[in-house]
Amino acid sequence: MSIASSPDFFLTRLGDELIIQQGQPATPNPDAPKKRILVVGGGVTGFTTAWALLDAGYDVTIIAERWADPKNRITSQIAGALWEFPPAVCGKHTDVISLHNSKRWCMTAYRAFDKLQEIIPRDDYLDHGVQMRMANFFFDQKMEDMPDCGQIDKFKEVMAQKDIKGVRRDANIVHEHEANQKAGVVDAYQHLAPVIDTDTYMHWLRFVLVCKGAVMETRHINGDLLDEEEELLAEYGADAIVNATGLAGLELAGDASVYPLRGALIRVVNDGSKFPKVTEALAVTHDDTRGEDEDIVFIVPRNDNTLILGLAQPHEYELDLTLDSPEIIRMRHRCNNFVPGLEHAEYDPDAPLVQGRRPFRWLKYGSMSRIVHSYGQGGAGFSLSFGCASDILELIREVEDDLPATKMSLSRRHQRAEAQI
Repeated sequence: MSIASSPDFFLTRLGDELIIQQGQPATPNPDAPKKRILVVGGGVTGFTTAWALLDAGYDVTIIAERWADPKNRITSQIAGALWEFPPAVCGKHTDVISLHNSKRWCMTAYRAFDKLQEIIPRDDYLDHGVQMRMANFFFDQKMEDMPDCGQIDKFKEVMAQKDIKGVRRDANIVHEHEANQKAGVVDAYQHLAPVIDTDTYMHWLRFVLVCKGAVMETRHINGDLLDEEEELLAEYGADAIVNATGLAGLELAGDASVYPLRGALIRVVNDGSKFPKVTEALAVTHDDTRGEDEDIVFIVPRNDNTLILGLAQPHEYELDLTLDSPEIIRMRHRCNNFVPGLEHAEYDPDAPLVQGRRPFRWLKYGSMSRIVHSYGQGGAGFSLSFGCASDILELIREVEDDLPATKMSLSRRHQRAEAQI
């Protein structure tokens, strides 16, 4: 299958699931006026939501201050973009309900990314940048012996997900990857996971949206969206607004619970000349019981020739890290200790260090309006993208039906049923 002319695949909602199907979406009633949705935000959340809305028959306008650019990257391009079952390696999450929904959202994304790389080969007219790679998670003690049962419980949940491929737990994984003994890891499990080349994927996703008829406008919006809601709806002839602005939700949604999760990636050449080529993702998860903020190892092949090493820092606003920053040096040291020979790696000459602020938030409920919010995914924007877009599509339909806003609960279907009582 190729998209050299027009995308021959579409998103559709089946129950609570947003799925990719081959062919063209059903043609809406030509006599019914099309409704327009205004999406504010040009990152992976905004773009994926716009795709779902377009295939559901809406006209879509996307406005953003900046767009993905390999020379001037936006936050979505700086994401680690290794699919993870939550909670992620960085160990950051907010509450039980959010965690429950994140598990549902991430499985929707797993299936969507898996289907995407299945139906569109990497040598297509335009590469989407998605690959299924083995992801390996390591621990310095047996998961059953850890003070917190979170890791063994997470592994059991991963095992129970029939769609996650290649799940295997075996201490021999440590030796198979020749993990440096300095790392001190003794237990491990692995599974296949989508790994996304963010530069390539964001370029591909924009191409798909344009082919499907999205209108894109470069524009900066400031202030609370509620104050500008009626004006924006009228200006764009929109029936609803989706706020997918990430950290800007602090201002645009008046949401003081939003805070940055600063992410930084070292990019090194992964061609096998300076150290054995890394072809699988390698990670050591954050352990809250140790009282240390800097303990993760995050090593992921970005593409065939670039390897990324990452860290995450909550509540850090400044993008002032350099290769000589102490936390970057410590992060590089942890990764070097894990992979023999990695200390010889050469930096990517075009972008040795990239950094950005991902939006994280504590639970907060919004106001009644025709604005639907989708931000605060932290470092899991790609892992949650299709699942969040699915729920946004349902929320838009609730707005159209003038249903009252409801609190997030364990399922969207449960929420709607309550709203109709």
